[in-house]
Amino acid sequence: MRQGLEDMLSSLETSAIAVSGGVDSMTLAVVAHRLLGRERLTMMHAASPAVPPEATERVRHFAEGEGWDLRVLDAGEFADENYVSNPVNRCFFCKGNLYGAIARISDRQVLSGANTDDLGEYRPGLDAARNHRVRHPYLEVGIDKQGVRALARELGLGDLAELPASPCLSSRVETTIAIDPETLRAIHAIERLIGAELKPKTVRCRVRQSGVIIELDPQSLARIAPDRRLHLSDAIAARLPKALAAKPVGFETYRNGSAFIGAKQ
Repeated sequence: MRQGLEDMLSSLETSAIAVSGGVDSMTLAVVAHRLLGRERLTMMHAASPAVPPEATERVRHFAEGEGWDLRVLDAGEFADENYVSNPVNRCFFCKGNLYGAIARISDRQVLSGANTDDLGEYRPGLDAARNHRVRHPYLEVGIDKQGVRALARELGLGDLAELPASPCLSSRVETTIAIDPETLRAIHAIERLIGAELKPKTVRCRVRQSGVIIELDPQSLARIAPDRRLHLSDAIAARLPKALAAKPVGFETYRNGSAFIGAKQ
């Protein structure tokens, strides 16, 4: 597995890896940099209201420790009404802005951390990648999420190997509700609150037309007594921006991609 990945990476003259801060792109960055070095490789990270601050901090930490050539950029998606209006294919516009921004500052081959598990989900960002001729090393050599985590352990990357999946904060907002930085900051603050209070395996703060829903793994959801649920609801409401303050707060079982509604065009 690792040999095939290294053979693919070695075939490239120069590359730029889009690094989000998640286990997939971070592991790819470590493998590629240790193999190719700074002269042949640049890391590109888009700092954005949709990216949790700890993800950006993780990228900066690894860049310092591993010696990466890191460029932090603004992809400009919040200036794109196609993105802000939050259609079901929002990720197409997000990734299109990202890859376009990279192309404006670099002519290197862009690489992403998409793995084979991503092919089983609705991923309009892959369409944007195709338009920008982005290559996906894990896809090319057949590595799935489990394989990425195994590779991270082999590389000695510690907690990164077990880092839970965490799509961008905009993925918590129901389709057609506009993406707003203040709302994203509130979502992040609420998820950190719930994480500290309940130590759940999974938590998502969903903003829906019907209200603000906290999705949790079944075990964590079952542990919330009625009085604690009331306490958490009040704490959550206190962190919501005025535009959302009147919405009811509820708790449900986690469902992957549950903020997406409508035809997937």
